[in-house]
Amino acid sequence: MLEEVWPEIGNAWVSGVLAGGGSILVQWLAPKAAQLLKRLRADKLRLERRLAAILAADVVGYSRLMSTDEEGTHFRLLAYRREVIAPKVREHRGRIVKHTGDGALVEFGSVVEAVRCALDVQRLILARNAGLPQDRRIDLRIGVNLGDVIVAPEDIYGHGVNIAARLESLAPPGGICISADAWRHVRGAIAADFVDLGEQRLKNIADPTHVFAVSLAA
Repeated sequence: MLEEVWPEIGNAWVSGVLAGGGSILVQWLAPKAAQLLKRLRADKLRLERRLAAILAADVVGYSRLMSTDEEGTHFRLLAYRREVIAPKVREHRGRIVKHTGDGALVEFGSVVEAVRCALDVQRLILARNAGLPQDRRIDLRIGVNLGDVIVAPEDIYGHGVNIAARLESLAPPGGICISADAWRHVRGAIAADFVDLGEQRLKNIADPTHVFAVSLAA
């Protein structure tokens, strides 16, 4: 932005020197500086928004697992993040926005890739849990939504994020729930069966949300 006014400042300075009056420069520069500061403030206050596929994941019964085996649960969760979740997110061109204790918030540019990632993660975890006692299993619930988000340097916010989080809480252990907006983009594009759960009332969401469960069987 500064590069736009530097030539004018230079011209005004030369004019002021040649005219022998530094006040000319001051008189010209003061409103320009005020205008520049106003534009900088406006840019700072302007929110960045974009359409994104949002995946929210959470560990089932995390508090119970921690109370039974705190250190073991912690290290198993770290291993699942490192060996399952992070590689699959990268494979499907997603970005882990943040880890939320026992959960994760992930952003994708494609809702198809988001649901494919959710399916891959759940199938891998199901395989890893095979043969383990219940108190050593890390099971996830996952919700996926397509919506407009407010983008911050290390987070994303907005109604679309809130719905993804509520869809996650609606999913069964090891399951995936997606919004109708997401379903309309992935049906026919993903080898999975979808169960229509109809309109659901989600906590703290004013309007009912049409929800589909994704079957891992396909």
